[in-house]
Amino acid sequence: MLLIFASTALLVVAGASAHAQFGAPSPGTVIHDASALKPPAGARVAIVEFADMECPVCGTTNPIIKAAAVRYKIPWVRHDFLIPYHAWSPIAAVNARWFDIKSKALGDEYRDQVFANQSSIYNPDVLRQFTEKFAHSHGIALSFAVDPQGKLADEVKADSDLGRRTGIEHTPTVFIVTANSNGAPYIEVLHPDQDLYRTIDQALSDTASARPAPFAAPVKKSTAPPAKKPAGN
Repeated sequence: MLLIFASTALLVVAGASAHAQFGAPSPGTVIHDASALKPPAGARVAIVEFADMECPVCGTTNPIIKAAAVRYKIPWVRHDFLIPYHAWSPIAAVNARWFDIKSKALGDEYRDQVFANQSSIYNPDVLRQFTEKFAHSHGIALSFAVDPQGKLADEVKADSDLGRRTGIEHTPTVFIVTANSNGAPYIEVLHPDQDLYRTIDQALSDTASARPAPFAAPVKKSTAPPAKKPAGN
């Protein structure tokens, strides 16, 4: 009995530790501030994701979300949400923003490649080698210090703070967000591998009647001088 009790206690402690590190998915995120859960201007449907680049589930989910964004031609808004005690994800997030400065497409490609190669990136030194190789393959020399003033790190922290204000507790957290929808303004996708496409289909259907406001051409003011009134008798 003592052995069974000890084994059970060990499993409970291990489970609590995993939750503290990875944040096990909950039945649904309790939203405190929905200001981040809106599509970019001009879009009626978008994907909003909070992810950590060292999170294994994020790595599995990343190609699924990318394929959906390409298929539906909808924006994919990616937010950093750092998991405490991850050794290299804060550095990777800063690197991605450094590549963003070169071009947003390049920054997103770096993120995709990091997720695809997670299993071989096991410490900051290996990440540095991977990043140098990625930069070289695009004809870019990686700076010795990519963020000497800490501005990019501040942006990453601001993203994580935004996640906490929103109510995010785990990664990945994925939402389909809408503008002028007949349905919900946002829906959390708890199982992207099963429900992502179905949820996007529903969002597109709910916003099918949404149209941008018609463009009204400005009234052109006449430059002709006002007609003179006839002189009175």
